[in-house]
Amino acid sequence: MTTQATTFTPHLGADPGDWIALLKPRVISLVVFTGAIGLIIAPGHINPMMAAIAIFAIALGAGAAGAINMWYDADIDALMRRTSDRPIPAGRIEAGGVLGYGIVLAIISVLLMGMAGNLCAAGVLAFSIFYYAVIYTMWLKRRTPQNIVIGGGAGAFPAVIGWAAVTGHISLLPMLLFAIVFFWTPPHFWSLSLYAAKDYEKAGIPMLPVVKGAKHTRLNVLVYALLLLPISISPWVLGLTGRIYGITALVMSLAFAALCWGVYADRQDAAGVSLNNDKPARTAFKFSLLYLFVLFAACAVDRLV
Repeated sequence: MTTQATTFTPHLGADPGDWIALLKPRVISLVVFTGAIGLIIAPGHINPMMAAIAIFAIALGAGAAGAINMWYDADIDALMRRTSDRPIPAGRIEAGGVLGYGIVLAIISVLLMGMAGNLCAAGVLAFSIFYYAVIYTMWLKRRTPQNIVIGGGAGAFPAVIGWAAVTGHISLLPMLLFAIVFFWTPPHFWSLSLYAAKDYEKAGIPMLPVVKGAKHTRLNVLVYALLLLPISISPWVLGLTGRIYGITALVMSLAFAALCWGVYADRQDAAGVSLNNDKPARTAFKFSLLYLFVLFAACAVDRLV
């Protein structure tokens, strides 16, 4: 499917805030955090200035991927209430300029990572940008209800990149952190999709509740939360982290699973639509953000202690 983004033309004039908005700052905050954790827990030493440049490169790469995503998705963003005021569908920035902006930032981010880190970290960063901008945005998002499952890899790379920036290679612990984010992504986004299903349906995006229904989505939220539990404690079980991380991961994962059970057991009509305005799904979505921050912070504290 080809994007309709080029049909949008500017009429209000962009300000610096619009160009920053194209980078998806809220997403970048999580990416920077997990990338920094990967860098902190990696064995070895990196010059503090080079570490700062590496983190900046991760942020810039994530922002570049976000800008390309907004360029390609401008047509469907215009149809959804929560995205209709983004700079391109709102007409404040011309779509072609956003594509160039994203590509230039992507190139700069990879070059910076190569300079501050090494070729391994730069290569993983380049692939992560490609994964989000092309594999997820252009290929999966509009074609399959499994878009979030497969596309979850896009947000799971930063910890691996941070680790590689210090060590020059990839090992088991960062790959387990990758797996945690990968399996965290479906219950995180499907909780959101349960109460944003009408927006996705209007835009023609085959999110799980649109294609398979709310009941099927609720079951999948619970299943992935249960799968996440043993994966989240695996670094502790395998002796790669200590008790601080292990106990934190166990408690947080049990709490997340309990909230996802609440999503599954929410009072529903025959179609699986919530009779409680999706309060359990909204709670699970908000907690999922806290979950990832606490889990990764505990990993860093554990390794430093």
